[in-house]
Amino acid sequence: MPAVTRPAHATGEYLVDYEEKVFEDVKAAPGEKALVTFHTVAFEGSIGLVNLLQATRLQRKGYETTILLYGPGVTLGVQRGFPTLGDEAFAGHQNYAKQLTRFIQEGGKVYACRFALQALYGHGEGALVEGIRPIHPLDVLDLMLLHRKAGAVILDTWTL
Repeated sequence: MPAVTRPAHATGEYLVDYEEKVFEDVKAAPGEKALVTFHTVAFEGSIGLVNLLQATRLQRKGYETTILLYGPGVTLGVQRGFPTLGDEAFAGHQNYAKQLTRFIQEGGKVYACRFALQALYGHGEGALVEGIRPIHPLDVLDLMLLHRKAGAVILDTWTL
């Protein structure tokens, strides 16, 4: 069997060139919009958290950014915790609430479908993270269409 002669990686080492940026740093022109939709279940994969970070990045680049939680996406916006709401039962347990709260504090808008809240997941509007606005299920498509008409950047987040 061949011998491994390289030393193990050490904390603080670089494995990639993290400083090289290939593309220009794009910023929004005044009035440009972005919409990030979520039809994904909390904790079922990384896409929910990754695109919450992308929404925050779009907001910081100057886009008027909106998040839409619909279908299973509403699970990203409900309060959670154990043993009480707000408690972090494990590292990362409050990631969604923290990211959504930061996004809202920085001027972003977040909407959640009332149908998905009640009919699909048995939650009421009081279960939402503070600052999330519940909307009628017929508003889901209209919100998407309004952003499309405005020429917005649209990121759709889906898991199956």
